[in-house]
Amino acid sequence: MPGNPLTRLRVVLTVFFALDGFVFAGWVVRIPDIKEQTDATAGTLGLALLGVSAGAVITMMLTGRLCRRYGNHQVTVVCAALLSLSVALPPLTHSPLTLGIVLLLFGAAYGGINVAFNSAAVDLVTTLRRPIMPSFHAAFSLGGMVGAGLGGIVAAHLSPTRHLLGITVIGLAVTAVAGRQLLRIEPPVPRERTEPRKGPRRRLDGRTRGLVIVFGLIALCTAYGEGAMADWGALHLKEDLDASAGVAAAGYSCFALTMTIGRLTGTTLLERLGRTRTVIVGGSTAAAGMLLGSLAPALWAALLGFGVAGLGLANLFPVAVERAGTLAGPTGVAIASTLGYGGMLLGPPAIGFMADWFSLPAALTSVAVLAAVAAAIGFGTRRAEADATPQHGSA
Repeated sequence: MPGNPLTRLRVVLTVFFALDGFVFAGWVVRIPDIKEQTDATAGTLGLALLGVSAGAVITMMLTGRLCRRYGNHQVTVVCAALLSLSVALPPLTHSPLTLGIVLLLFGAAYGGINVAFNSAAVDLVTTLRRPIMPSFHAAFSLGGMVGAGLGGIVAAHLSPTRHLLGITVIGLAVTAVAGRQLLRIEPPVPRERTEPRKGPRRRLDGRTRGLVIVFGLIALCTAYGEGAMADWGALHLKEDLDASAGVAAAGYSCFALTMTIGRLTGTTLLERLGRTRTVIVGGSTAAAGMLLGSLAPALWAALLGFGVAGLGLANLFPVAVERAGTLAGPTGVAIASTLGYGGMLLGPPAIGFMADWFSLPAALTSVAVLAAVAAAIGFGTRRAEADATPQHGSA
């Protein structure tokens, strides 16, 4: 482990981001098997799956308070252990109702760790005065790709119970090792922090709260697109463009891969363009990509569009959460994350309703619309953000 405490903290937080993506992806790839095990219909499974998002959204604001009282590092470790334990519960259920109940617990742990380690990452970003937030979210994406790939390999050989129990063991082992390191590191206290890291909550003034909500809306627009692509992208390719099941699955892989690449290069991009221009360029790029992906008559063009959309959306969520956290600490992270995951909760059913009313390609253009809205919000609030936040680096 590197000797510099801030470098050690960056490494350990990266491990927790990757673990979060790994555990979540392990659960996602076993959803078809658990659907069959619980005798759920598409409708009842959809309701049960809402438990993840509902648990996350409900917990996020509470987690902000816990972070202020006990510290980001302590809450991160506890939530990582709960996430690792709760992922073993879904294959033990035998009805959609019980599945939904255990997914509330899983979602609560998932939401909690997201607020806690994003808050810790914001403190580190502000202390280092470098826009490294995308690198943490790239670790989440890479962990998800590893978790999904491993799940695909073992699905034919292990039952969901054994597979997810194995993930629990891995998760607890990683938490024990990385958590021990994290708890030994004194959390940095950025000079620019507008509220204390611990202690009673300081009421935000109206302008600051308004900016935090604006960043939350950018996160919402981004998460809406991610949720829509995860649930509807493959179906669009298969039903509207006659793609095979394998090629249809590759559509989301293109999206996820370019999003990971975008996040891995996000720090360099932010240092060159700054946060505001990154949001404007990213939102505009994602809007163009999703218009191509949803309306193109050729399969190759749709795949290209999905890839471009992933590249555009890659850094919007990390930037939004970081700016909200810089303004208001864990409170800002909690507000932006709650709005963001609200978008992920809203996206898939909204796409479904619009697909029934119009068509799936037309419904998917709503992702492009919201990406354009994110770009417009970034452009419209550029002066207010510059006045309200400390200027450092290329921010």
